[in-house]
Formats: sequence, C-alpha cells, structure tokens
Amino acid sequence: MRRDGGGAPHALPVEQPRRIIDPKPNTGWDMALVLREDDGGLCTLTLNRPDALNALSPNMFVELRKHVDDLCGATEDIGCVILRGAGRSFSAGNDLKAIQAGERAPSAHFQAETLEALEALPQPVIAVVQGHCYTGSLELALACDLMVCADTARFADTHGKWGMSPTWGMSQRLPRRVGLVRAKEIMFSGRVVSGEEAAAIGLANRCVPEADLLQTAQDMARGFLENSWFTLRADKMLVNQGLNHTLADGLQFERDNSPGRGPDLEDRLKQFGA
Repeated sequence: MRRDGGGAPHALPVEQPRRIIDPKPNTGWDMALVLREDDGGLCTLTLNRPDALNALSPNMFVELRKHVDDLCGATEDIGCVILRGAGRSFSAGNDLKAIQAGERAPSAHFQAETLEALEALPQPVIAVVQGHCYTGSLELALACDLMVCADTARFADTHGKWGMSPTWGMSQRLPRRVGLVRAKEIMFSGRVVSGEEAAAIGLANRCVPEADLLQTAQDMARGFLENSWFTLRADKMLVNQGLNHTLADGLQFERDNSPGRGPDLEDRLKQFGA
C-alpha cells in the first residue's frame, strides 16, 4: 500500500519504473546542469558540471529550483530525495567565473531562497558528499536534512579567504548543525574539515569509503521509505518548525500542529505480526 497521506492509500505496483526527467527549463542552454532520476519513490538530483567540480552557477540554481518546486507538489510519488554531485566532487562552491562572465540569477536572493525551498521540501533530503564541499556548496548541503559523506570529503567555509560574508545561511544553519563554538571556529578559520571529522562533530550522519557512498545513502533512503510517508513528512515539519520556538512553545506547537493519524494506519495495523 502507499505509505503517504494525501487521500486514501492505494496499491503500488511491485516495481515502479525508473524515470529520467528532462530537467532543462526553457533557458537557452543545452546541457542539463541538474539531473533528476526517480526510482520507486526515491528521487535523486545530481549536480551535473563535473568538469567544473559542479561549481554553483546561477543557471544551475535555476534548474535546481525548478526541480525543487516540482518535488514540493509530488508527495504522492516521491517520499525521499537524494542530492549529489557528479564526478569527483559534490561541489567546489559558488561559481565566481560564471558571475564574472555575466551570468545572473533571476533575483537578488534567488540562491538563498532556493536553499530555503529545498529545506522546506515535505520529503526528507539527504546530501551525498564526496570531494570538495566549500562555502556555497556547504550552505547547500546544510539545507538538506541529513548528510552521508565519503572519506574523501572536504568541507570548508572560505568566505574569509575572499573578504566576503555569508548570505545563503551559513551563519544560521552551521551553528544549528554542529553547535555554536564549533561553527564559529570553522567559519573564523576557514580550515578544511575532513569527512571523518564531519561525522564526528555531527556535520554529517556517516562517513564511509567513497566506493560505498551512494549505496549507503540509497540504503538509508530506502529504509525511510519503508515507513509511512505521511509520518516522514509530519516528523520533518514538526522538527523543523518546532525549532523556531522555545522548548515550552515548541511542545505546544507539536500538540497544536501534529497531523495525527495517517491514512495508512489501518493497513499497517492489519500487517502487524502478519
């Protein structure tokens, strides 16, 4: 049976076909900068500029935003999302060369708003990180709910190397992920954090050999998808929005806003112990 809410649950086929979705909006360039593949309720978004270490150009953000907006309305078909980078790096960060060449985002804060849209997706989002994950790309990864990284992963906030300050969320999401003191030290120093350290300090959930990276993330996502999609979405909403409150107010928020019983509850109870 379907594991999500939004109407009565209905039967799924034994195997859902894998779908590659044409990601190119009508923007005038030919190469897909962000690929989307759907497979059995799991959507994988792949940053697709491996020759440029998946540097985050304004055009790439336009494609990413289109996918994110589409996924927001796809809760019947997609229960979990993976975000990864093609090639040897997740992303080297903001593409300063593209900006110097004249690429412009549609609005002044388009990139930051895209990260907020990613963070606000109803589905859990897992960042899968190998190689470089610097500054803007670290901010992108922090907008995901969870992270699995490779032992080759290298994280850094290099705003200070260039005399810049964050506007994509580093000052807010990094302290919430690793704690205030660790976040300040990482930001002030600009030093590189290894994959092993990232897992040790809570920046990543797990650090694994790069050869096992994608499979580890897929196994994590498949485990989530075995549970109620209704509950996955409720959990994410309650945790994320609850953090905007004090503990006392957050507890009241949970009581007032928990969506309660999912439409798949009865079917799951029937299967209990079967």
